[in-house]
Amino acid sequence: MTFHPQPCEPCEPCDPPGCAVLALPSEIDFCNASGLLPLIMTAVEQRSDGLRLLVLDLSATRFMDSQGVRLLTAVRRGLPDHAALRVVAAPKSVASRVLELSGLRRDVPVHDNLAEALRAESGTAGCGRAGDGRAA
Repeated sequence: MTFHPQPCEPCEPCDPPGCAVLALPSEIDFCNASGLLPLIMTAVEQRSDGLRLLVLDLSATRFMDSQGVRLLTAVRRGLPDHAALRVVAAPKSVASRVLELSGLRRDVPVHDNLAEALRAESGTAGCGRAGDGRAA
């Protein structure tokens, strides 16, 4: 039996201060994308006062269509001004390819793994530094 992470569950038992890391499901499509948005935004609202970075982990996502792109766009637009969004997607995965083809990679930093997303030095806000880090 293959274990699939529950949608929008924290990846680690304790997220770094100022960060929220959410693992997304193995499939994101028209069947579940609209239900994922309120779950993600609830997690954001629960940490809104100190949230500087939201990382959406697509490592386990094996299928994603345009609804996944819409979901990430809606999350990005719904974040507080002081919070940045980063995405984790394996380089050769379907999710990574969809993000590239849609052009969303230009607006949202996409990293190969969670550790890289949390320590990114690409001019965006990390968990240990102040700053916005949101792409325009």
